Amino acid sequence: METSIKITLIITVAILAIAGAAGLLYWKTANPAETVSVSGSSVIKATPDIVTVYFTVQTSGATAEEAKDNNSEIVDEVITNLVKLGLERKDIATENYNVYPDYDWINGRQVSRGYKATHSIKVELSAAKMDKVGSVIDAGVEGGATINYINFELSKDTENAYKAQALKEATEDARLKADSMASGLGKSVSGIKSVSAVDFGYYPWRVYGAEGAIADVAMAKEAVATNIQPGEREVNAQVNVVFELK
Repeated sequence: METSIKITLIITVAILAIAGAAGLLYWKTANPAETVSVSGSSVIKATPDIVTVYFTVQTSGATAEEAKDNNSEIVDEVITNLVKLGLERKDIATENYNVYPDYDWINGRQVSRGYKATHSIKVELSAAKMDKVGSVIDAGVEGGATINYINFELSKDTENAYKAQALKEATEDARLKADSMASGLGKSVSGIKSVSAVDFGYYPWRVYGAEGAIADVAMAKEAVATNIQPGEREVNAQVNVVFELK
């Protein structure tokens, strides 16, 4: 008998809890909280802390193996030249590598010209090594590579630090707007319904880019020498926040 009463009480409590939750859900659905949706933005100054030189090595061969071997020979020469400058292997990375058939069209017919191999190399120089950019350009070109472009960029740690700052300031901007709007309506912000980051606007700053497939080494070195102190650049962030009002 006592056990039966306990079971009945447990069932009753469970039913009341479920009913209470359902009632609360219905009340919230029938009486949705008043909200205000705002966008917050920020613009901060960022100082690039690395310069990156992008090279391409392209070779041909009667077979895929020959094109690949010819390419490897030049890439090895380029890397050797760069290491002699005092760069570490971690400063040199492969961006893309591809071996593919090469065709030409003659009198409406597709004619095989063998194979091509392309190897894109990225050389990243920290602020302490920026004075080596001219030598890096020479080392790559003398090894047989061509220059694609040269950028000022943010290292990952620096990018993350600026991102955190920009998003924080964008969120503060959104709260300021929400408080002002709520005050104008005779209300106040009581909570946050949703928040999303729309964008963190950072793109590398191009210092030099080759025109088509033609790279002018002297022009590339002059561009870097002219802009070797990049100064501050703008990065921005934007967030969307839906605030609840009371």
